[in-house]
Amino acid sequence: MSVWLARLSVDRWRHALAADAAEASAPTALILETAHGPRITAANDAGLAAGARAGMLLADARALCPDLAAVPSDPAGDLATLEKLAVWAQRWGPWSALDPPDGLLVDVTGVAHLYGGEEALLRDVARAFARHGLTARAALAPTAGAAWALSHFGKANTILAPCDDPLRVLGDLPVAALRLDEDVLTVLRRLGIKRLGELAGVSGVGDDPAQEVAARDSLRRRFRNHRSPAANPLLRLDQLLGRVPEPLLPVIAQVMPMVQRRMMEPLRHRNLLDQVVEDLAADMIRTLEARGEGARRLELALWRVDGEVLQRRIELAAATREADHIIRLFAARLDDVEAGFGIEAVQLRASWSEPLTLDQADLDAAAENHGTALAACIDRLTVRLGPKAVTRPVLRASHIPERAQGWQPPLAPISPAQGALAFHSRPVKLFDRAEQISVLYASPDGVPQRFRWRGSVREVVRVEGPERIAPEWWRERSTARLRDYYRIEDEAGRRYWIYRQGLAGDGRGGVPDWFLHGMYG
Repeated sequence: MSVWLARLSVDRWRHALAADAAEASAPTALILETAHGPRITAANDAGLAAGARAGMLLADARALCPDLAAVPSDPAGDLATLEKLAVWAQRWGPWSALDPPDGLLVDVTGVAHLYGGEEALLRDVARAFARHGLTARAALAPTAGAAWALSHFGKANTILAPCDDPLRVLGDLPVAALRLDEDVLTVLRRLGIKRLGELAGVSGVGDDPAQEVAARDSLRRRFRNHRSPAANPLLRLDQLLGRVPEPLLPVIAQVMPMVQRRMMEPLRHRNLLDQVVEDLAADMIRTLEARGEGARRLELALWRVDGEVLQRRIELAAATREADHIIRLFAARLDDVEAGFGIEAVQLRASWSEPLTLDQADLDAAAENHGTALAACIDRLTVRLGPKAVTRPVLRASHIPERAQGWQPPLAPISPAQGALAFHSRPVKLFDRAEQISVLYASPDGVPQRFRWRGSVREVVRVEGPERIAPEWWRERSTARLRDYYRIEDEAGRRYWIYRQGLAGDGRGGVPDWFLHGMYG
């Protein structure tokens, strides 16, 4: 079964504005920033009526409808929703698979009788998605390719029985029903092939085996440089007809470890809440031990009597099963909790866990007690200062000074591609952005003698250099200019790191510019 959520992004946006019907009914387009400007990815009904279409530049759409509102699209959110729907759709079959960006494939082999037949199954699918406010088109077929073609280009709730001739039912569908890339569709249109039946005739499907081989060889030579299935019309046609199997990656639901407590009496005091958190932490540790995992992210939810849910979350630098460490981290996050009329339920969930083998708990406990466990220290600093406040510098494989260093989480592994290159000495203080200065020198290629920086003139008494650094041609434009760096010292003993950008007459600009990039000492 193929389920096409044709308006997934628009439906998600409309649900977010459920309380504002006027804004949801106004002409609106979801946009995505591109190199040529904002481009429309989807539009609501009013936007479509005004002329907005997917793929159109926002400027062109507003030429047709000046009142068209633009809202940033959320592809990551759409994919996350699609993953949840894939797990939810397993109510109709033993497994399901994603069909990005807006579709699902569900294996319903041998389960239609549980719903009273295939027609009743499709009606149940339509009702279930409609209850969630999602526009869906479903179709049943013996192969994933045929089901996809029917759900996207056929009539709603279409069923292709195994005894039916696929080419007779699908022959009038456009070749786009084969899930081909746009450039391949363009080539097929130029060849005069617009329907599946026409492609089947050209490829010799149903003819004498010898004639079919000759016809397929002729078409295969036309697309011999295309490797992926979406660029191979013969492979897609064989998958649709069931001649070639199509592997699919099923979505497997990951059960998150979760423990909870429901109170006989609402909690209103902090000491009682701390006791409940300690009990939940102990239960969570036992659950993680049974799974052979350690927690990296823990979420604590507090249900108040008035219906409000308070949530606190911590992320750990390394997977852990230390209950005392978890309790200390949550203690710092519960200081601002307002119990109101009381808390009637508490839930602790490990939304991110990793495999964690058994270790020597006595040595780790000694390190924890003496405050020398690095991961525990980082966790405490992160809870106190914020999730992005603790980072560490790492070397990058680049000879450009401002690109030779980056920042990453404290315990994140260093990529094998990262590493230090052999550099000359670098200043202690390197500016985030080089500041332009005015330099006096004897000749265009001579050493600097005097320069002006931040309103003051400095006399140069010592110069060392240049150190020439060429641009990274694989990531910069061809007009990028090289740099000549100098280590200089003024009359007051202050030392600077300056560079000349470009050379006179290099054909990549006018007079070279000078910049101050860092300071020594």
